[in-house]
Amino acid sequence: MTSTTTRPVLSKDGGTDNRSGLLLGVVLAAQFMALLDVFIVNVAAPTIRVELSASGAALQLVVAGYTIAYAVLLITGARLGALLGHRRMYLGGLALFTAASLACGLAAGTGQLIAFRLAQGAGAALMIPQVLSLIQREFAGERRAKALSAYSAVLATGAAAGQVVGGILVSADLFGTGWRPVFLVNVPIGIVLLVLGARVLPRDVRTEATRARALDLPGLVLLAGAVSLLTVPLVLGQEQDWPLWSWLSFGGSLVLLALFGAYESRLARRGGAPLIAPRVLRLPGMGRAVLWIAVSMGVNAGFLFTLTLHLQGGLGHSALRAGLTFGPAAVVFGTVGLTWRRWPARLHRALIPGGFLLAAAGALGVGGLLADGGAGGWGLYPALGTLGAGISLAFSPALTGALATVRPEDAADASGLLATVTQLGQLIGVAAFGTLFLAAADGSGAQNSADALWTTMIALAVAALAGAAAGPWRRAR
Repeated sequence: MTSTTTRPVLSKDGGTDNRSGLLLGVVLAAQFMALLDVFIVNVAAPTIRVELSASGAALQLVVAGYTIAYAVLLITGARLGALLGHRRMYLGGLALFTAASLACGLAAGTGQLIAFRLAQGAGAALMIPQVLSLIQREFAGERRAKALSAYSAVLATGAAAGQVVGGILVSADLFGTGWRPVFLVNVPIGIVLLVLGARVLPRDVRTEATRARALDLPGLVLLAGAVSLLTVPLVLGQEQDWPLWSWLSFGGSLVLLALFGAYESRLARRGGAPLIAPRVLRLPGMGRAVLWIAVSMGVNAGFLFTLTLHLQGGLGHSALRAGLTFGPAAVVFGTVGLTWRRWPARLHRALIPGGFLLAAAGALGVGGLLADGGAGGWGLYPALGTLGAGISLAFSPALTGALATVRPEDAADASGLLATVTQLGQLIGVAAFGTLFLAAADGSGAQNSADALWTTMIALAVAALAGAAAGPWRRAR
């Protein structure tokens, strides 16, 4: 569907440019807030367990319930945005997310908290696909590229900021509220974004093409089932030492994914409206871009997760100190993501493989500096910055290139696909590299943890090298 009958950013009017800048700020602020909630609760988990007397399984669901609902419903949120309007779904998702955040902060027990975390994830899944769709529809040319660079920068800073903000809020224990501010902080931000969003988001205008496009409920059910069976064991299996049910879930996910592919292909041949338009998957470079995005986000999430475990569990750092350690990587990631478009054009073709090589070097540098069981000294920060720059160069051009040839009418399909790949890449990274770290850390103490971290950093470097082997970026025409 068409979100608006005008293209504000194509106007030369200064007020219109300011309005487009405010629009971008509003949607990216919501993206940042939703991403923050993936990581902020990790820091608060020990306090939640004590104050609510939560069991291990219940605490896992408090932390993971948001991620599960978020990942499962992303594609659905994208399609609903195309059918019902990106403005409507963005504001509706934001309202649900904000209300669920308030309910989480007021929850009296773990059962309530788990239910409200699922609602939070559902709100994020309705809201976040609209961010990419609105960027695709309301920005063109160089402005779109800059907006996408800002989007990718937000993804990185949100991950690191979640741990920093979580550490600050839990340590502050505001008014004796303990862990509750990690949820309540979203409420005033959400209200402000709702007010601003209602003013600056373009009106939804439905066309005959979108009215005729069906919801594809069978496709939604098959894909939601496949993603659920993949996501739940990725999130919960590691803590439970990978029981039989987790492997059966993985197998069931592959079966449903195959059925989904077959059904969608048949639906497209019959002239129907599949959940993801086949022409989006056939776009030049889309397959490699999906691979690059999944690998870069997997390396990023695996790195953040395992280094956090080492800093807090192995070295005994506080949550705040551990979070601040990631500052250089986040700052460099954001800076590179916002500026790489201005680098000489002759370098662009090599940015993605070069980024993966830098990420591999940074991972090996971090692992080597911490291998003796110490804190790494000041040399740790350049290594972290190198890794952040590498992941940014691997991810940002891949995302921009993937969306460069997407037509406005396919924006929702592409947004849902790439948002889901980003989320699943993070989940797989945490599960795979987290499992490797925990298995290698056989025992307590800083040195055992350092040895496990070194092994994991080598594995991260190998994964990054695999991303580099996929080849250079071919600029879309």
